[in-house]
Amino acid sequence: MKMKLLFFVVFSLLAFPCLFGQTEPKPDHFGSYAPNVGFKLVDTEHGAVTFKLFTYLRYLNQLGLDSTYTNAAGNTSSIDRRQDMQVNKVNLQFLGWFLDPKFRYVFYVWTNNTAQGQTSQVVVAGNLTYIFNKYFTVQGGIISLPGVRTTEGNFPFWNTVDNRLVADEFFRPSYTTGITVKGALSKKVQYNLSLGNNLSQLGIDAGQLDDGINTFSGMVAWFPTTGEFGMNSNFGDFENHEKVATRLAGHYSHSKEDRQGVPSSEAFENVAIRLSDGAVIFAPNVFGANTQLDKATYQMISFDAGAKYKGFALEGEYYIRKVNAFAGRGIETLTFDELNDNGFQLQASYMVLPQSLQGYVTYSQVNGEYGDPSDLRFGINWYPWKKQMVRWNFEYIQFKNSPVGGLSLPMPVGANGGVFYTNFMVNF
Repeated sequence: MKMKLLFFVVFSLLAFPCLFGQTEPKPDHFGSYAPNVGFKLVDTEHGAVTFKLFTYLRYLNQLGLDSTYTNAAGNTSSIDRRQDMQVNKVNLQFLGWFLDPKFRYVFYVWTNNTAQGQTSQVVVAGNLTYIFNKYFTVQGGIISLPGVRTTEGNFPFWNTVDNRLVADEFFRPSYTTGITVKGALSKKVQYNLSLGNNLSQLGIDAGQLDDGINTFSGMVAWFPTTGEFGMNSNFGDFENHEKVATRLAGHYSHSKEDRQGVPSSEAFENVAIRLSDGAVIFAPNVFGANTQLDKATYQMISFDAGAKYKGFALEGEYYIRKVNAFAGRGIETLTFDELNDNGFQLQASYMVLPQSLQGYVTYSQVNGEYGDPSDLRFGINWYPWKKQMVRWNFEYIQFKNSPVGGLSLPMPVGANGGVFYTNFMVNF
């Protein structure tokens, strides 16, 4: 009996130490972690390496869309409506500094898994940065042209998950190889000036580029009340500002574009100069039989403003775009010298449960010469660990003749009707 009792006590101590107030020994820790920065793998006097991952699982249902789409020219095309589950994107990122903490690097592999088999579904890219001081930083490599708010560097901290509203996607510039100069003009004013190869270089080889570095984009942002607008001017008020945070900003972009240097409509970064009915301006016969543009100049101005207070955020942006200086075949028959479009987006959000549950509604519209497309969205973000690094998103979108789309986006070009999708996102 004593032996059985002794055996029971020993077994309990080994198998259930918590019953006796004991815990298993903590494993030795290697490296460190900083939220939204990543896991530090190496930290020496000569440099540091941090690893970061972004990915999300998506269920997408486009069965509520019309099965066909008719553009402004009266041409009807079929819509490939999807219902699928995808590991939509994966971004593996390595960042840190070398020799001097002011000399920094970011390099990454970014996959677009919905476009497997296409040439640009895997991108290996990055940039080098030297921080002279808070007023002046120089960056070279793959850069994001700061022509709109969502290309300033606040990804992935949007209300939506990895996709922009229709108007934002229609007007914006994208990523290219170039040089950026950025910093602070004062405690409440920031700037970013960028010079690059073209509007979107991802999916474009060097032989497709023209012989000029003639793409410029810049922005100036003012934060009049608190001097900030959340981490990297993110969308929504996850931080729960106790004082009203405000933001006013202006952007300008200019680029001479060549038909040969434009990504295909399903490229990794699906950016092309389109008409408001979704047609790519460099496609053949868009402006009539036997016509095709070879060159055009893109100019775009945008203004954004926003306010955040105690979990509530109201944010908006207005866009004005002009495309002119046409060259190509059959253009003497054109009845216009330039294309002018404008549009806007509005986003309202509220943290129903602080750092846990957010609701949002958004609307955007393009006022174009070939139609007035729009999208209306209702969404919920749930943060199960009350951290921005993990969230589960649910969203319904009502489209009206979307002029933009792609395999990685929740809509195809010409989408008209309803789309539901849900994303489980991880960003550490």
